[in-house]
Amino acid sequence: MYKQSLYKVLKDCVEPKVLNRMNRYKKWDYGYNKEHDLIVISKTGEIDEIYEIQNLKIALPKQKDVFNFEKDKWTYTSYPKELNRIKSVFDWEEYPLDFKEKWYDYIDKEFTRREEGFWFINKGVPTYITGTNYMYLQWSKIDVGQPDFRESNRLFYIFWEACKADARSYGMCYLKNRRSGFSFMSSAESVNLATISTDSRYGILSKSGADAKKMFTDKVVPISVNYPFFFKPIQDGMDRPKTELAYRVPASKFTRRKLDSNKAQKEITGLDTTIDWKNTGDNAYDGEKLRLLVHDESGKWERPNNIQNNWRVTKTTLRLGSRVIGKCMMGSTSNALDKGGANFKKLYNASDVTKRNANGQTGSGLYSLFIPMEWNYEGYIDSYGLPVFDTPKKEVEDPHGNKIKTGVIEYWQNEVNGLKEDQDGLNEFYRQFPRTEEHAFRDEAKSSLFNLTKIYQQIDWNSDLKNSGIITQGGFHWVNGVKDTKVVFKPSKQGRFFVSWIPSLDMQNSVIFKNGLKWPGNEHAGAFGCDSYDISGTVDNRGSNGALTGLTKFSMDHVPPNHFFLEYIARPQTAEIFFEDVLMACVFYGMPILAENNKPRLLYYFKRRGYRGYSINRPDKKYNKLSTTEREIGGIPNSSEDIKQAHAAAIESYIEDHVGLKEDGEYGDVYFQRTLEDWARFNINNRTSHDASISSGLAIMACNKNKYKPNPEFKRPSFSLGFKKYNNEGTLSQIIE
Repeated sequence: MYKQSLYKVLKDCVEPKVLNRMNRYKKWDYGYNKEHDLIVISKTGEIDEIYEIQNLKIALPKQKDVFNFEKDKWTYTSYPKELNRIKSVFDWEEYPLDFKEKWYDYIDKEFTRREEGFWFINKGVPTYITGTNYMYLQWSKIDVGQPDFRESNRLFYIFWEACKADARSYGMCYLKNRRSGFSFMSSAESVNLATISTDSRYGILSKSGADAKKMFTDKVVPISVNYPFFFKPIQDGMDRPKTELAYRVPASKFTRRKLDSNKAQKEITGLDTTIDWKNTGDNAYDGEKLRLLVHDESGKWERPNNIQNNWRVTKTTLRLGSRVIGKCMMGSTSNALDKGGANFKKLYNASDVTKRNANGQTGSGLYSLFIPMEWNYEGYIDSYGLPVFDTPKKEVEDPHGNKIKTGVIEYWQNEVNGLKEDQDGLNEFYRQFPRTEEHAFRDEAKSSLFNLTKIYQQIDWNSDLKNSGIITQGGFHWVNGVKDTKVVFKPSKQGRFFVSWIPSLDMQNSVIFKNGLKWPGNEHAGAFGCDSYDISGTVDNRGSNGALTGLTKFSMDHVPPNHFFLEYIARPQTAEIFFEDVLMACVFYGMPILAENNKPRLLYYFKRRGYRGYSINRPDKKYNKLSTTEREIGGIPNSSEDIKQAHAAAIESYIEDHVGLKEDGEYGDVYFQRTLEDWARFNINNRTSHDASISSGLAIMACNKNKYKPNPEFKRPSFSLGFKKYNNEGTLSQIIE
């Protein structure tokens, strides 16, 4: 059975006494509640259920006026024919008072639902949708007519309402699957907000100017045109404009309705609000002030356009000083990494709500949201708008009466299995219909130096095991804080180390003393590779990370063979902290280390502390051929082209033999996702950003150093054939001994 993890309902997040007291006096204010660390989206002063969606705690309104449709599910309510004939407020004014009084309650109720949201019974369960969601379902015309209710969209709109309510947030960064309805939903929100705002501007950007224009003309304008008259402000210009939708009083209106000279002139007011679109570019909307910016297809901006550069500019259009005055609704599937996907991925990762600065904002200011494809795949959503995850025991119907015979998980897996031999096709399918964030940012196979098929097989296998507890996070510490004694490992969520294997007690801290020097006692069992750094900090704090990777060898001890058991990718506040971390790991495991000696501070640190014996000499040279520095501290240079090639070949060989689906039908045991993803992106001509690849490759070389020994000089052997040799100089020949 599939177990969803998109959201959960939190119990006892607020003490019952506090909840009841606050509800009684309607004290819950719309917005972020710092005391309880939750975002209140209720506009009634009362809350009930608290959802957690992608680590964001959101308090929903208390149940009120729960509506029950005839079929126990959302049903579009037809617009009354009497009102359908009325096209504008001017027409409404012409109707008699008794007619208008008949419809006042209906109109007021629609305005209330728009503001506060709407409760209805769905499959026997009271269900809340936000006012924006209600406007989308009831009053927004899309390409197929009226939208269907979908549980995924309900959660999307709840998350979006939280982004709007939270004064710390600039909006959302939504990672989606194809045909999820984002373009229509964001268009509907543009019209919804624009028609209740004064002196405001709303903007649209997409992967190209043509796409932005198409979204405006094909989605935004039709939704606006089909609004009921009581939601539709006075509009200037054409009914179906191409560049700008302007909610303001046309100049002609002041003269069109001339009244008799003995009647007072009615004052006509407009909103002075516009919706428009811009061509794609880094400086689009620069200098503007926006209430809402719709960013469609943000993961598909290709060079020279850069979504990150654009966001740095457009972010300023949404604020006045420190005050956020507008929001961004950003959503997209991702292109391949070199086709705009990499920049979108960085922006998405910088929108993690669990990582905030001192001002309470994420790195980007946005809040990231990912809804897996199984929630939103056409053909696998039942008549109640609920996703059909598992294959049903009995056939169920979709909203259009079609039978659903299999679950979406089974269907998706069948598609994946059918694309196993077409890696690029598989990666494209993953990006369009992702079940994980890793799927969404899957890269093209042709851009990788290594076997991406095997790497992604391993990544997918690991994703299925992510909650199995194979990986432990923690840190190493000297016993009682006394250096150069014994090291222990302590699990911690703040630890910089990730380990999948710990040696037995008798192997821990194994050390050999030779000539007064310390040597690793478990060199036969494995080794480390390290990509170090020398400078503690950089001007922009963007220096590369230090990386340490541990790999076992085949041995007679109880050690898993050819297994990556440790991953460390971090940049502590000082280089010395990093050096000490590396040293403690080597001491704990009793294994040597092969590090790059072009950044020698780490190796000098080892030597000063008496651990020169732990530093492996470069394996491709004899000892007498080493330079003075290499003899002193060990290590291997990264400047040699031969070393670079040998390093890449080592990773390539390991992947072929030990990663992904192997010949015996079993999967490899490389559980470190960051290392696998780094291999997938590795560029031999630009190695500086691939810390995990450098360290893991060095670990492989360290464990197989005999392969890199220089060939001995060849000497032609001499063999005696039993014949004597004579010196024939002079008059007598003499035997040469």
